[in-house]
Amino acid sequence: MSTGTERIRDPQQRAERATRILDAAADLLLRHGYRRVSIDDVAAGAGIGKGTVYLHWKTREQLFGEVFAREVRYALEELRQAVRQDPRACLLHRFARAYFLAIGNRPLLRGFLLTDPELLGKLTASADTAREDRHSRMARGYFDLLAGHGLLRTDMRLDEIGYAYQATFEGFLRAEAAAPASSLEQRADLLARTVQRAFENDPAAPDTAAGITPGTTPAASLRDLAAATDTLLSDLIDGDGDGPDADGADAGIPGL
Repeated sequence: MSTGTERIRDPQQRAERATRILDAAADLLLRHGYRRVSIDDVAAGAGIGKGTVYLHWKTREQLFGEVFAREVRYALEELRQAVRQDPRACLLHRFARAYFLAIGNRPLLRGFLLTDPELLGKLTASADTAREDRHSRMARGYFDLLAGHGLLRTDMRLDEIGYAYQATFEGFLRAEAAAPASSLEQRADLLARTVQRAFENDPAAPDTAAGITPGTTPAASLRDLAAATDTLLSDLIDGDGDGPDADGADAGIPGL
């Protein structure tokens, strides 16, 4: 391992080195937890000098904040793939189910969100407000799309639905701290049923994917909605993906 500070001018090589640092940090955080991992540990894991890590991130919190942000991007990518594979995944209850599983099946992200609220606050204290704005705009845009296709209940204001949905999703997520990993799929189904019955325009129409019948949304409308949702997710992922060399953490708990 090199012990010096290694400056690299080539952007691709610099990005590759930053990725190696993030990979080492993620592995150590998963195995040992935030409080037991130092910059020295990360440098040793990445096979570089400690000073080289600081060429990419100025503080330990910024480095670990970027590890968190990257985990969020990975979860969003899983959500985007779900929408691309099945247009019905853009329906709110299926969307919630897919995102819940994307988070639940990522042990490091799940740990960041559930085990230590104080830690999460530290990692996001210097969050890029532009990123926060992107996530908020994406959520508003998505709910606007659902409402425009007549897929949300009409006896609540859209902002009320958005707030209540966010609280429901985050409540399910926080309950995972004491839940057995073996029944994650069942809890994802329960979340889907809860969201469908609480916020969609036809709670009496079950959905087989969540254990209750398919709705009657026309296929063409679903395809249009899925394409628009894909665009929103792609814009969000691209906007957040300024690269592993960023100086700062991402926004807080992701509850689109």
